[in-house]
Amino acid sequence: MSSTRVLVADASSTDGTPEIVMSFRDRLNVGVIRGGMPSYGRNQGAAQADTPYVLFLDADIELAEPWLIRKCMEKAQGKQLQCVTTNILCTDGSWVDKLFYAGNDFFQYLSYLHRPFATGMFMLFERKKFWELGGFNEKIQFAEDYRLSQRVDRKRFGIVRGGVYTTNRRFQRMGHLRVGWLFLWTAMNFWNERHFLRDHKYWAHEADSLPRA
Repeated sequence: MSSTRVLVADASSTDGTPEIVMSFRDRLNVGVIRGGMPSYGRNQGAAQADTPYVLFLDADIELAEPWLIRKCMEKAQGKQLQCVTTNILCTDGSWVDKLFYAGNDFFQYLSYLHRPFATGMFMLFERKKFWELGGFNEKIQFAEDYRLSQRVDRKRFGIVRGGVYTTNRRFQRMGHLRVGWLFLWTAMNFWNERHFLRDHKYWAHEADSLPRA
């Protein structure tokens, strides 16, 4: 909808992102804000929001169906949920890439039995709860989205079928084994605050990746 405010956190990109974003201002309510590490950029955007819910998306995300956001909003409002996410799909990669993302979706549903999580690729948050939790921890450089979402009570967490498309850039830059190990090691350390505060060298592999929004 043209009335929906869209903020893009630009981390000093060199691909003309601000200019491209602002070229849509005759059709959309868009703006560019200062970005940086994901936690910082997302918090900056959330600080400017005045709506009951705020949606976080990565820069390389495409909705698999045009009514996905509406479905998430309806579920969030109907069941008074504080965090809603969806499945992550990869269409431009190999079968191994697709298998890894399918595994992520499987573990996401499995985690719903105990301590569910969402990724920053698609995370709809109740704004009030978001700030009650302190927003994204800006000291965390990897899995800040996982860490925040797992603090939501599972009864106030929802997963909507539909999905969003992402690229396989993470696997291209880091390799499947490295990404898979980081995911599993983080899941096993969900209780360990020190694990999330360590430098896992994630951004050393993503130095020239797309900025997050």
